[in-house]
Amino acid sequence: MQNLLLNIDAGTIDWSRAQFALTAIYHWLFVPLTLGLAVIMGIMETCYYRTRKRFWKDASKFWQKLFGINFAMGVATGLILEFEFGTNWSNYSWIVGDIFGAPLAIEGIVAFFMESTFVAVMYFGWKKVSPGFHLASTWLTGLGATISAWWILVANAWMQHPVGCEFNPDTMRHEMVSFWDVALSPYAVDKFLHTVISAWIIGAVFCVAVSCWYLLKKRETKLAIESIKIGAVVGLVAAVGAALTGHKSAYDVAQAQPMKLAAMEALYNGGTDQSLTIISAVNPFKQPDYTNEEEPALKISVPNVLSFLATNDFHGYVPGINDLLNGYTKPDGTREPSADEKIERGQIAITALQNYRLARKNKDDAEAQAQLKLFRENEQYFGYGYVKDKHDLVPSVPINFYAFRLMVGLGCLFILFFAIVVFYVYKKDITKPRWLLVSAIVMVPLAYIASESGWLVAEFGRQPWTIQDMLPTWAAVSNLHSSSVMLTFFIFLALFTTMLAVEISILLKQIKKGPKMEVEER
Repeated sequence: MQNLLLNIDAGTIDWSRAQFALTAIYHWLFVPLTLGLAVIMGIMETCYYRTRKRFWKDASKFWQKLFGINFAMGVATGLILEFEFGTNWSNYSWIVGDIFGAPLAIEGIVAFFMESTFVAVMYFGWKKVSPGFHLASTWLTGLGATISAWWILVANAWMQHPVGCEFNPDTMRHEMVSFWDVALSPYAVDKFLHTVISAWIIGAVFCVAVSCWYLLKKRETKLAIESIKIGAVVGLVAAVGAALTGHKSAYDVAQAQPMKLAAMEALYNGGTDQSLTIISAVNPFKQPDYTNEEEPALKISVPNVLSFLATNDFHGYVPGINDLLNGYTKPDGTREPSADEKIERGQIAITALQNYRLARKNKDDAEAQAQLKLFRENEQYFGYGYVKDKHDLVPSVPINFYAFRLMVGLGCLFILFFAIVVFYVYKKDITKPRWLLVSAIVMVPLAYIASESGWLVAEFGRQPWTIQDMLPTWAAVSNLHSSSVMLTFFIFLALFTTMLAVEISILLKQIKKGPKMEVEER
């Protein structure tokens, strides 16, 4: 098994990663809008249920129509994404399928069926069910989509911070020992909250942008203003919520993935009282020489803030890339081994596992127990045994550094934007400032850039690990020829691009057509 995993074509690894990234990026273009619009249309139908005014029913139908177009595209890309675990990452699926498969199975059986059932009632049940049941169906459609996101994010969070599992040397698989540790890990809870709240921002930006376009065209004025009132409040609450949950996420990353945090900050040499970098001259096109004992040039930072984010202490210790590679002593006196030591102990674990299986085959129980004990002593570094160069443990500093700043910077911009919109729509005349209406439309691509940047940090920052500290990517990939993966990459690229173009075209046609209002505005 060891030789098989280490002799897979490097091109297969690169193309498999590229294909999965392509699918995930396109999938995430559809998902956040689904989650965000679910809240918008739920609030609008609630207004209809409370007032029984025809206007709110027609407004709800309009936003539900846009929701449905996007929902269908998200389902299509999501199915392909899950199949890729079996086609391109079969070693991963074999080794951790007992754990990783559980939340995905629950997502498909419970959440997907739930949203699929109630979405039908939402669209076709206006004249067939009571207003209360229909309102419940609308909220349950959004809840189903959110629960679906919960289980998928549980699976992803487990890859970032594996818990509730144990490696079985007889089956060569990681097996779940505590479902609740996996399902309710703090890492999963924080990732879910931050991701879903961030998705609400995209839904709110989209709602406000479409409404502002109507105001620029001087049409559907009542729908636009009422939609802006709802969208702007949802967006402001979500933008502030994303900032608050982002702090907790940063703390989790510091505890479980310190190398990711060091790459995000371009922190080469750590210590106490670490400042948070606002910007510095990190070369965006190549990995920096982090071994030179120098910090990036032209660095502008806020004193002590990184220490607070990472440790909840303004004077806390934060390790840098070189500390993590060379080993360091923690403030509590414990020593963190160097990367070379971890690699050596990982190789000991691999050899002990091979000897254990050989002893079991030869029915030498005493030798098997001795090798099993040696394996368990070094098991936490097992994945490092497949690492040949310690510098492979450092993720791309430029990608993590700039993607993180894009995410945070745009997040701050959204707080300011929604605060201004709320002020104008409730206190001033939102139809007057043309610059604000145009800015709302510009915010749509910026919202997606911020969202995708967050995922770039999450996934590039974890490299080279498929599962943090347990399974590197080159030990997780399927034994395929690189040309096969390359071919399907370009097929998917054409397919997903076409799907995105079709969705945008249909959305724009529906927006230009506008809502079907049964009662003229007054």
